[in-house]
Amino acid sequence: MIMQAQRPLLMLGAAASRPRVTSELTEFVLRTRIPYFTTQMGKGTVPGGTELYMGTAALSERDYVHDAIERADLIVTIGHETIEKPPFIMGAQGPDVIHVGYQPANIEQIYFPQAEIIGDVGPSLRLLAERLEGRLPNAQSLLPLRAGILRSVAAGSEADRFTPQRLVHDIRTVMPQDGILALDNGMYKIWFARNYRTRVANTLLLDNALATMGAGLPSAIMAAILYPHRQVMAVCGDGGFMMNSQELETAVRLRLNLVVVIIEDHAYGMIRWKQAVDGFPDYGMTFGNPDFVRYAQSYGAGATRVRSVSDFRPALESAFAGRGVHLVVVPVDYSENVRVLVDELRQRTGPSDDPGIS
Repeated sequence: MIMQAQRPLLMLGAAASRPRVTSELTEFVLRTRIPYFTTQMGKGTVPGGTELYMGTAALSERDYVHDAIERADLIVTIGHETIEKPPFIMGAQGPDVIHVGYQPANIEQIYFPQAEIIGDVGPSLRLLAERLEGRLPNAQSLLPLRAGILRSVAAGSEADRFTPQRLVHDIRTVMPQDGILALDNGMYKIWFARNYRTRVANTLLLDNALATMGAGLPSAIMAAILYPHRQVMAVCGDGGFMMNSQELETAVRLRLNLVVVIIEDHAYGMIRWKQAVDGFPDYGMTFGNPDFVRYAQSYGAGATRVRSVSDFRPALESAFAGRGVHLVVVPVDYSENVRVLVDELRQRTGPSDDPGIS
């Protein structure tokens, strides 16, 4: 099936994000030269800097990476997990799918692979690569789409205002390759999933299953305990942060080195966005916040409120240099949610279509 495919594509999922798989997975990609995309929880399984990376499926459909997904005639899913939001939905007219995993596929309406390779993923990929290497003349048929996809995704990263793309860009610039970023859940999670380039597995921790609000700070605390010599950052919306903000006391008491970024919009931004997408009135999603700087200081943590976009990166660098627990509060311009994630998707699909965002 792989050798006969005219436009093959690899998908790397959550179950591929395991340390003992990473080297053989990377070798498989490099030996077959098939372009790949990742799910949100599959980021970092192959270094994101490789020229075969096509992007991350942060939405279920119609985002830029779906230009490649929709044109593929075969998708090899490696480590697909049904706990994740589907990175693509299979249909009768869609591409064939080969499931590579530790467990057989859970067959359902939206996922019914035509073939399966079940077993230890690393050795399976090594044996498969031996049979495919040098025998795939069509391996890179979809690669010409890559530049346009990544250029569109990165647009806005140099903006002179607090766009989500700019926030992701500045954080990526400050974080080292092995730095660990733990996300809470909110609208910004989609932006980090799309735009944050990972080069090491398990360096972007996010929940793409239950989307648990309040998980960002505790996840970062555990990462800082396990990896005291690596830079660790939690990125939280104001709504999610306040659900577990008392854990600042835990981080301070344990003398952890941890930077917590609060993206402040005084709203439950993702549900507010969904209301707008579906044409509902803006209702019940806004709230007030405490003075986060004084709040953090009351726990004995450092704190900075960023008022100019040019000050964001220096504030992060200073927070890491100062050691200990430090809170950085930054506003966000979420008008980009509509401009990029709705308007441009509709331009690709037609004004009468639903954006397909669930």
